[in-house]
Amino acid sequence: MNKKDAQIAYLLIRLTMGLNFFMHGVVRIFGHLDKFREKTVTDFQETWLPQPLVDVFATILPFFEGTIGLLLLLGLFTRQAIMAGAVVMMVLIFGTSLRQDWALVGSQIVYSLFFYFLMRYAADNAWSLDSRRKIA
Repeated sequence: MNKKDAQIAYLLIRLTMGLNFFMHGVVRIFGHLDKFREKTVTDFQETWLPQPLVDVFATILPFFEGTIGLLLLLGLFTRQAIMAGAVVMMVLIFGTSLRQDWALVGSQIVYSLFFYFLMRYAADNAWSLDSRRKIA
């Protein structure tokens, strides 16, 4: 693959992951934050996690998702956004494993792999605000 095609491929996957995370956050924040929080707390009732901790996490998660997604869409602080996204996925995998929802864990592993590829090929992040600021 030539350099230009690699840069376009990176842009497309960065935008896809950014849009996915951004929309997770936006839909939950502006539409259904209470429902999301309530469902999450209900889903974790059978685990040993304290309900107040789950409640706080479910409240702040959409803001993390939205912020990570926006940074990826803009290509701003891309490496930090990728690392933050990977950490969010690890926390989600931990919680989902406590619930023994292995199908969802599999989906979360796929997200984690995409964060790996975003970090692995970060040198191709030419179409971004970071590259304009010389922060690749």
